[in-house]
Amino acid sequence: MRAVRLHEHGGSDVLQVEEVDRPEPDDDELLVAVAAAGVNPVDTYFRDGSYDPVDVPFTPGVDFAGTVAATGDAVETFSEGDRVYGTGIGNGSYQGAYAEYATVPTDRVVALPDGADLTKAGAAGVVAVTAWRALIDHADLEPAEYCLVHGGSGGVGHAAVQIADAVSARVITTAAEEYHDDLEAMGADTVLDYARDDLADAVLEASDGGVDVVLDHRLDDYLQFDADVAATGARVVGIGENSPDPGFTNDGAARSKDVSYQFMSMFNTPDLRVPLRGVAHLMDAGRLSIELDERYDLEDAGEAQRAVMEDSVFGKLVLEP
Repeated sequence: MRAVRLHEHGGSDVLQVEEVDRPEPDDDELLVAVAAAGVNPVDTYFRDGSYDPVDVPFTPGVDFAGTVAATGDAVETFSEGDRVYGTGIGNGSYQGAYAEYATVPTDRVVALPDGADLTKAGAAGVVAVTAWRALIDHADLEPAEYCLVHGGSGGVGHAAVQIADAVSARVITTAAEEYHDDLEAMGADTVLDYARDDLADAVLEASDGGVDVVLDHRLDDYLQFDADVAATGARVVGIGENSPDPGFTNDGAARSKDVSYQFMSMFNTPDLRVPLRGVAHLMDAGRLSIELDERYDLEDAGEAQRAVMEDSVFGKLVLEP
């Protein structure tokens, strides 16, 4: 089979397509014929060694969707030909999905309903599970609450907008002006240009004085901002930053409102199948659709990883073996 592999850590140019033996599933694994593999920033961190360096040669790719080609001897809940999707491979413990076939532990994969698009599901895992965990599990977002999603045009952001809308929250998000109409179509009640000078005032006006839940992907930029626009008892969930030392300039704004902060990583999810099933239900029901900005062949994996880190992308990038 064809697979993207790296033999040393480095830039995107270390990714090469090679012919390798098709793997065999262990007792509790599936062999999945990969239809699509999402391209995520986290894939680049395993490639360049920013995270704990993986053993090489290595195939990246955390997300996948496809059909079951074979099952391990202990697998009873899946059969050959089943449509499936999942996440959580390609992280050092398991080879990833930038390949024609991938072996997947059964605790990282679920059945994909017929109403869900296979290619879009291949790009859903990290972003949709992260958004689900942040809003549903950690923030306990409720109907009619005001929810602020920073960066609504990004992978996690556009999934979060749709998940928040699906639970009938009142959704405020930020994005470049070119994406405003698309985000409104996805369920955002208010879309604001993140570059406007009066952004905090605009958020407060849109939320009748303060938001109840914030999903923040840039804590180093918005940690204080989140406290300033929060309602009393607000919950802020942080999923990332560009520098390792975000801080408050006035933590009293958070203390005076009893604001709760939760920092999270998708990789700490106790059972990935729970949010994966929830996301699959929303995709099947037409309440969540992963926007595909660009599709790539395996040979263009290096360019896809460059683009996911450097270009303005609405939604997700995906490889199609």
